[in-house]
Amino acid sequence: MAEALFWPAVFGYGEAAIAYVSPRYTRLGTWGVRLGWLAQTALLAVQAARVDGFPWSTWAGSLNLFVWLVVGTYLIWGCRPRFRLLGLAVMPLAALLFVVSRVGGGTAAGERSHYGNLFLLLHVGLVLAAFAGFTLAAALATLYVIEERRLQRRAPDILSWRLPSLVVLEKLTTRTIAIALPVLTVGLAAGLIRLHQDGGRFDASMVAAVFTWLVYAGFLGARATGRSAAYLAMIGFAVVIVTRVALAGSHF
Repeated sequence: MAEALFWPAVFGYGEAAIAYVSPRYTRLGTWGVRLGWLAQTALLAVQAARVDGFPWSTWAGSLNLFVWLVVGTYLIWGCRPRFRLLGLAVMPLAALLFVVSRVGGGTAAGERSHYGNLFLLLHVGLVLAAFAGFTLAAALATLYVIEERRLQRRAPDILSWRLPSLVVLEKLTTRTIAIALPVLTVGLAAGLIRLHQDGGRFDASMVAAVFTWLVYAGFLGARATGRSAAYLAMIGFAVVIVTRVALAGSHF
């Protein structure tokens, strides 16, 4: 049952990634996102019911949950017509990572972790939720850079794109990071407390996660604006991807 739900979810995400290319099909793309997210929500519910706990503590399982959080965060307001290019940045990544998760077994029934559910919710759940927020912030920053360059070149079709203003994009990027950073702080604190209790050692994934925190804390502390803020948000996202995809296996 869980594996069967993968297909409508990935189809919805893939359809949205293609539909957002053209302004004519923005509405179809939005429905693809919604239906795909609902299918993935059902998949996660089936996994949770079968395991009777937190079944996403593996590398592939947490990637599955991460994709769900990214798309869910995007759905809050990103499906508005003016944010079409935001969907064009988010949905291909979501579809790709979802496929990677399935290849790794993250969409199967899953297994219950030996860690307690409360710890996994506080540590894994909050860290992934924060990473989802940083992913959306990076997409907003990318949209900012694209629009700024086109405005500087006075691209003849810039008005037809109907993009949000640079001010709006900058504010949304900053607000998203300002919300995600405290979430990451709590998630990392839970992990560090457990690490101290178990007498464990830092691994590469934990070091990268702390470095991610420092990058975004520096972003807010420096009150970065304009293109430099956008680039800093994108650099932070690169660290997120390394932490989430390349190094998470060593952590779990």
